[in-house]
Amino acid sequence: MSLKKINTVLTAAFVLFILWFGAEFVLSPETTAPGFGLRSWPSGDGGGFLIVKGIRDIVLALVLAILLLTGHRRALGWVLLVEALAAYGDMTTVLAHHGSVPTALGVHGLTATLMVATGLLLIRETGKVVAAPPATAS
Repeated sequence: MSLKKINTVLTAAFVLFILWFGAEFVLSPETTAPGFGLRSWPSGDGGGFLIVKGIRDIVLALVLAILLLTGHRRALGWVLLVEALAAYGDMTTVLAHHGSVPTALGVHGLTATLMVATGLLLIRETGKVVAAPPATAS
């Protein structure tokens, strides 16, 4: 299997995973929230923040999907590197609020690290951008 096919499959998996996870937070945050890794349910109107997290994930997935479908593979690699920061941020949030360490590292940290690896593979796949040849005077 070629590097391009592997990168495409990995990226498509990220798109589907992030999209599914985001949709779950929007549609049923009370049943999805425990899988995030935090111990307690937000009090008062705090549950709305879970929907915000879901919308964020949906948008992140759609950005990846658009870049994948339009063939902007180098940009896709860079965006994966940047979006990995959201997953590292989720990991840090879980750890900072005394949540589940296995979930923080095994879900958020591993996802972020795989996103970084896939992003780097995409950037490597696309190589250096070749400059246009100089124009000749007539």
